[in-house]
Amino acid sequence: MIFDPGPDILPTVSRAFLEDWLQVLRQHCPPHQLAGFLDQIGLVGSAQPGGRVTHDQIVRLYQLVAVETGDEMMGLWSRPIRTGTLKHLCASMRGASSLSAALFRFTSFWNLLLDDFQLVLETEADHICILLAPRRQDSPQRFGHMFLLKLAHGVSSWLTGRELPLTEVGFAFDRPEFAEDYPVLFPAPILFGQARSRIVFGPQPDDLPVARSELEMQEFLLRAPRDWIFTNYRTHALPLRLRDLLLLSDRLDYHLKDAAQDLNLTPRTLIRRLDAEGTSFQAIKDGLRRDIAIRDLSRGLKSIEEISQDIGFASAANFHRAFRRWTNATPGAYRQRGANSTVSLQSPMGSANGRSA
Repeated sequence: MIFDPGPDILPTVSRAFLEDWLQVLRQHCPPHQLAGFLDQIGLVGSAQPGGRVTHDQIVRLYQLVAVETGDEMMGLWSRPIRTGTLKHLCASMRGASSLSAALFRFTSFWNLLLDDFQLVLETEADHICILLAPRRQDSPQRFGHMFLLKLAHGVSSWLTGRELPLTEVGFAFDRPEFAEDYPVLFPAPILFGQARSRIVFGPQPDDLPVARSELEMQEFLLRAPRDWIFTNYRTHALPLRLRDLLLLSDRLDYHLKDAAQDLNLTPRTLIRRLDAEGTSFQAIKDGLRRDIAIRDLSRGLKSIEEISQDIGFASAANFHRAFRRWTNATPGAYRQRGANSTVSLQSPMGSANGRSA
């Protein structure tokens, strides 16, 4: 039987990546409220070094926090961003005549609201850049910088009907231990330790449309941030390209020499390039196995034995040991979390009162 991965297998991110966000939430939410949020999305309250977080869990956590706290930026900035703000942002950008005009509206909008940063728009012939210029001396909040730049990219991509390519994304903080999570969000080279955080859009076609209907906007807002939090563009990062090649293989039966041949590299060169990115072929393969297993365990439609066979393990016992090494949890525990977190939510961005429809 040929292995069929089904729909696109979105990468998971590390629990350390989410911890940046949780540190902020601990300052703005009572402990019992935050524990309830984590319980509803299937994450335990204490940090697990090997834990993984799925796209669905990030989406559900955002929707829960934004509704319950009434802050669509979830405590990331010094003043709350009230319910309905992002709806007005999208409505303003929807009426722009071009991408550069839409991004001008994006920066102007946030400059009316934020005390922490001024968004500076630089428009040149070959690129459009948004810079975060600090208004105060506070240390950069990593998740806040990431989320605001991702919002600029996500809304702009929705407006134009395509995922916009980026020249680069830079952050005004040192490279974190979970740096490998950032290419999952941004289709561009990621730079750390920069003077200012920034996102740089490459040259775009002159006739790139930015028109969206009211109905399309409402649907986008109700799903948010589902449509734009992760990138679908894979060729910018070698580990993601290898991940896609693995997905096309039979039962993930794909080896380093196969990958090197497909990428027109020697095996030695491929090993060296992966090492420079802090990873290896086996780590990428195990990461994909892990993410497929997490998806199937959460859905609850396959037995653990079937899942272990699908991703190439000789026995369920071998799969059990590997999964515990990958996630610091057993397959059974992960399946139970998925069963306890099947609540379907809609984002507050699309409704005037912030209530789920």
